[in-house]
Parts: sequence; structure tokens; C-alpha cells
Amino acid sequence: MTTESMDITDRKLLNMVQSNFPMVEEPYREIAADLEIGEAELLERLTELKRQNVVRQISAIFDTRRLGYKTTLVAFAYGDGDLHDGAIFINRHPGVSHNYAREGSYYNLWFTLAVPPDGDLQTTVEWMAEKTNAIEFRIMPTIRFFKIGVNFDMVKRRSDAYNYNPDSGRPNGNGNGQSRVPASDWNQAQEINEWDKQVIREAQEDLPLVSRPFDAMAQRLGLTVPELFAQLGEYQERKLMRRFSAVLYHRRSGFRANAMIVWKVPPERSEEVGMIMAEHSAVTHCYERPTFPDWEYSHFTMVHAPTRDECEDIGREIARATGITDNLLLYSTREYKKTRVRYFVEDYERFWDTAEEAEAMADALV
Repeated sequence: MTTESMDITDRKLLNMVQSNFPMVEEPYREIAADLEIGEAELLERLTELKRQNVVRQISAIFDTRRLGYKTTLVAFAYGDGDLHDGAIFINRHPGVSHNYAREGSYYNLWFTLAVPPDGDLQTTVEWMAEKTNAIEFRIMPTIRFFKIGVNFDMVKRRSDAYNYNPDSGRPNGNGNGQSRVPASDWNQAQEINEWDKQVIREAQEDLPLVSRPFDAMAQRLGLTVPELFAQLGEYQERKLMRRFSAVLYHRRSGFRANAMIVWKVPPERSEEVGMIMAEHSAVTHCYERPTFPDWEYSHFTMVHAPTRDECEDIGREIARATGITDNLLLYSTREYKKTRVRYFVEDYERFWDTAEEAEAMADALV
């Protein structure tokens, strides 16, 4: 499937499922009614969109840090011939949700890593670097959060990223969905009990394409469907869960260019510039991260567009708005992994216990 082959109904459908998926007993029937089509046709369309990997997954989105997980961006530098094997091995870790080969800097593999509350990021990264022959690595945790809110307007064919503010749990601010309120406690872990873990394990899995998709989940938890919705609503109130929605594969959706634009921002302008950057609708993520002697770029903005030229246009627009011109555009050349972190699963221990198996798997996939 190509974006050109999608009709307007497909495009409207994709807009709806990637925002706030309806938490009702028959959600697909409700979406179908809004689109003025039958539920059977709606399910057929979604089935095809998933088969073509346009829609990756429909599930709950949780706030990693509020669940007590430690998370960071990691940059690895590899020599010729080592990057691919290294990326495949790193993919085995269930806490790696995004993993990209990128051009434009000394560091050529960039991935996000989350470890459970009792895990250690530094030890995990050092072990990964040793096992994959990385020349050098940098751990770049978030210092200041400005924006996260991937949203592709499939009808207008442009990125229309809203801002999720972890302090409020919803888009807010100046009326257009952008936040001008810096998050103050976005990384504070909340108390999670064994029941919460059980519900989260269920809600993070891909929702089936059947008329009543929540029934089986509720039954496995020993709840009625209304009780399940009440539980998930409580998680939203506690800011553990952001929303229930679909994730799209941006390349299959027509947004083939992906650039991480990094910026040298004077420390005294950090918050001001970060807020301005977050206001741009094409910016899906905006963070301040630590600098190093060999890496002076403090602000990271993720942008998606149909072409590289359009990414560069976005970069120029941000530069004009902020007055910051010292930047690098790091384009992804290969997507090795893009998924959601799977929380409270045994795979974390399995990754450590079966290093030899992981190496064998990496060899087999080359």
C-alpha cells in the first residue's frame, strides 16, 4: 500500500485511531459510524492497513518514567562492518523501543533504552557496547522535557504534532495544542503494585480487530469491561497512562524523511528556546540533553516530512524562530526497531541470561 492508494476514508480513519481511540465496548462500531461506513468495512480497512504495516499497533501508551523505569537516549559509534550486527543484537533488549542508523555525525547508531526500576542504565549500556564492539558511546538522558506528541495529519499530509505535557496528562497551553508550561515533575515515579503490573501487561498488548476487543482483556483480569475502563481511567488520572491509540509507521504513511535536528543552545536560553521549538507542529519530540567535550548539542528536535528538503525547510523555520543557527540534521538511514516499551516482562532477565543466544540470533539475522 502507498499513500497514493489510500482513499479519503483510509486517511480519516488513520487520523482518528492515532489520536484518542474510543474507550467503549464496541469502539470500531463507533469509529465506523463517524466515518459513515459499516463496522465490517472498518475492520477490513484496518486489517489491510495493519497487513501493510501502516498501522503498527493499537494499545495503551504509558509514561515510562512514571512507571519507575529509567530511560535514556544512547549514541554508539561503530566502525565499518560492525553497525548492523550491533543494531540487531541491541534490538533483542525489550527496553529498546527505537533504534536507528543515522548519518551526519561520528555517532552512527542511536537508540532509546529503558530498564526496570531495579535495573542499571550505565551497566546495561557498557555491556551492550562491549558485546557489539562499539568504538565509543554516549548516554544522553533527558534534562528538560519540552514536547512529545507524534501525530500525522493524513488528510492534509503533514505532521501535526500536539504536545503531551506529563504534568497535566493532556495537550494544553495556548489554544492550538502546544504547551508553554514546562514540565516540573514529569520524571517522578509513582507507586506501582502487582495488580497495576498485571493490568499494564494486558493493556500494552495490541488490541484485536474484533467487534468487542476489550472483552477478552477484561475477562483475563477478572473484570467487567466497564471496570476495565474505570481502571484505565484511574491510570490516566494518575498520569501513568497517556492515552489509548494507534502508532503509525511513518515511512509507510508517506513521511519518508526522518531527521533528528540537534542544536547548540546557550545555557541561559535553554528553556526559552526549547519552548519555541516545541511550538512547531512538525516537531514531534523536543528535549534538552547533556553536552560533552565532543558533543556540544544540547537540544534535540525530531521532525518527520515526506522529503529531506522539507525537513531542511523545517530546520530553517526553527532557526528563524529561535535565532539558533548552529545545528546538525541527523537523517535516519535505516530503522532497526520502532515499537513501544513492554513493561514488567520477564524478557529483561532473559536478555541478560542468554547473551550467547542473542549473539547467535544476531548472526542468523544478518
